[in-house]
Amino acid sequence: MKIADLIPLPKDKVHFKLSSFKLVPKETGCYVLTTFDNDILYIGLSDDLFTRFQQHLDNPDKTNPTEEGKVIWFYYMIYDAKNLPKLERTWLNQFSNIHGRRPILNKADSPIS
Repeated sequence: MKIADLIPLPKDKVHFKLSSFKLVPKETGCYVLTTFDNDILYIGLSDDLFTRFQQHLDNPDKTNPTEEGKVIWFYYMIYDAKNLPKLERTWLNQFSNIHGRRPILNKADSPIS
């Protein structure tokens, strides 16, 4: 599934590399890690996108190539904190409806709330 297939569409993105971390806002939001061709590898949420971006850069599971590609882009959408789980679940459901599974780097389902 491509990032362009998500509703609502996250429009902000940065390269998933250390030199980009200062461009990520210290805001609540949902985010998507994708390949160069915008294939979705991970969907997540955070109360601090800036910190979460850096945590993922320190995680070999997120920085090493997968069988579906390597993370190149960090797309994000600043979003109201009380509705973050709903947005993340919406995106995960959209992915699951097409592929019958979670994105390859998502190890667990998001909580339902």
